[in-house]
Amino acid sequence: MPETVALITGAASGFGRALTQTLTGRGVRVVACDVDEEGGRRVAEETGALFIHCDVSDPDQNTAAVAVAVEEFGGLDFAFLNAGIALGTPLGEGFELEAYRQAMGVNLDGVVFGINAALPALKARGGGSIVATASLAGLTAVPMDPIYSANKHAVVGLVRSLAPVFAADNIRINAVCPGFAETAIIESIREHIVGAGVPIIPVEQVIEVVTGLLDGDMTGECWFVQAGRESQPFAFRGIPGPRS
Repeated sequence: MPETVALITGAASGFGRALTQTLTGRGVRVVACDVDEEGGRRVAEETGALFIHCDVSDPDQNTAAVAVAVEEFGGLDFAFLNAGIALGTPLGEGFELEAYRQAMGVNLDGVVFGINAALPALKARGGGSIVATASLAGLTAVPMDPIYSANKHAVVGLVRSLAPVFAADNIRINAVCPGFAETAIIESIREHIVGAGVPIIPVEQVIEVVTGLLDGDMTGECWFVQAGRESQPFAFRGIPGPRS
């Protein structure tokens, strides 16, 4: 039997680091990808994963990361497309084009390019599983960071739309949509979150959902993760149909 192989982006910290620890603990061969060289190499040393530098906003680097998984470990079974940033760039006065493009490049393009790169390797394996990190910000309005909300809504729409396309290839595509979790992405607003009395989700709670999605048979689902609630797929309302 071939070894199970996973590719994880944003692996140097947060959800990516935690999933790398979980999967390597199960004997999965992991290609850990990040732009954070120091953090990524530390995770690789801790877990036995193979670290490679990967800027997910570059399609060629996504393709190269998948090629490493195939060349080093023989194929690819799982992809956790998790790299993300929150820059908080506003629209109107204060809008910064470079910040906007960086946020969209990592949070949306990184998922698009990651899926596109992974598909051939997953098909060659006879199927597999992709999980993208979206957010509750992809399920509701977020006035404090509308650009972040926009790219996370796009990830949710992408996952729901692509899943039926590749179901016949036995490739499952799902998203995890956490609320505020104990990761570096909340550091700039941590004081506000705590002051508002909003509980911060342990990383382990999110990883439990991610592993369930990777291992399960569901596809096209967007699982919310909130403190004090049982995680489950978000129930989207159907759009209004035409009237005669």
